[in-house]
Amino acid sequence: MRISLLAGAILIALTPLSVLAQVGAQPVVKPPAAAAKPAQPALKPASTPESRSAAELALSADPVFDEGTYQRIKQALLSYSAIQVRGGWPALPADAKLAPGTSGPDVALLRQHLVISDDMSEEKWAGDAYDSDLVEAVKRFQLRHGLDATGSVGKETLRALNVPVGDRIKQLEASVERLMGMDFVFAERYVVVNIPAAFVEAIANGRVERRYRVIVGKIDRPSPTLTAAITAVDLNPTWTVPLSITKNEIFARMRKDPSYLSRMHMRLLGGHDEDISPASIDWSSDRSPNFTVRQDAGSWNALGYLKIDMPNPYSVYMHDTDTRKLFADDYRFDSHGCTRVDNVRDLAAWILQDGPPGWDRPAIDAGIEAGQTKIINLPRKIPVAWVYLTGWVTRDGTVEFRDDVYKHDEALDRNGLADIAAGGFVAPLPKNVRQASDLDSR
Repeated sequence: MRISLLAGAILIALTPLSVLAQVGAQPVVKPPAAAAKPAQPALKPASTPESRSAAELALSADPVFDEGTYQRIKQALLSYSAIQVRGGWPALPADAKLAPGTSGPDVALLRQHLVISDDMSEEKWAGDAYDSDLVEAVKRFQLRHGLDATGSVGKETLRALNVPVGDRIKQLEASVERLMGMDFVFAERYVVVNIPAAFVEAIANGRVERRYRVIVGKIDRPSPTLTAAITAVDLNPTWTVPLSITKNEIFARMRKDPSYLSRMHMRLLGGHDEDISPASIDWSSDRSPNFTVRQDAGSWNALGYLKIDMPNPYSVYMHDTDTRKLFADDYRFDSHGCTRVDNVRDLAAWILQDGPPGWDRPAIDAGIEAGQTKIINLPRKIPVAWVYLTGWVTRDGTVEFRDDVYKHDEALDRNGLADIAAGGFVAPLPKNVRQASDLDSR
């Protein structure tokens, strides 16, 4: 099913509930957040990629992006607009002491906030005690915002609680606009990276079968949003450095350190793949190079031991890394634009389930161990989307939010919806596409 969405369908007036009902709008309800979702226990830090991924998957099998995502966000916009009309939720003092066992007016405000955001049932509104019910409500709020489900209100949870409902509405509006600008064909099996949430999902028959933490682009090297198709899995890949990176980075590094290429196991290749001596190049020149730079396969390679090939104008991929400790961080915005995947070999095994035959996880491990570059072409391409959704709604009604790390929501053009409606549904590809680099990114 191809996304093609009308802009006018999401125009939402912040009017009283009675007026909305009179004009035939859907009944306005409180945000369909986590009320229907049982409380989840706090997850202990996992010690391996496999156990971490299994713990993440256990949270929900609902994908962040499917055919119904757009409609669910529209309904959440109605609900949050109704909250705004009613005055929003209360702000909590910056010095509030909010932990299990405490009580007082700040705790009472917290209870009211969580009732309004539908993290706590209405009958729990009264009172000022931080009891077990409030602990579970705080955990639900934390899970919806990508925070550790501790049940106590620390600095990050307090910051998320004090985001005004108007800002949450802007996040949902931005997500709707981005979905309207996408051209994506859903298939029986597809892959989605949600950049603000820093995870990747492998989806089959409408359910998430694999979910892994990822490391995406730094603030000054943001990962792009895109739609593409996975065409191959490369074992022990080489890396051909894009021309722009050669001009802007390799030349500068060689001027400072003539041994840089050899240290990085990089070779210069001519038009017929013949080796060129670095000493024969004038690295102070501003002329466009007539050679390519290729990094040999190995532990030093910027793509690690495995690359998921998905040709796109940005020259970005999903790939391996040897810096495993970064996956344990909550803040995982540390690449040069590509997506590094926790337990990428397991994701590759999922991708290769439909062929070619003989490439299960043990075979992938053995192929990597052999040390030779091997390109495994897929008989059927798998659609992949990198999306930037800071607000979305899963099928069970949970409204999820993540930080706008790249400040894309702040730059949202409020006339964008009308422009899309007037000029077509698919956002045009930028004429000057910036290539991302994973040079020394690990």
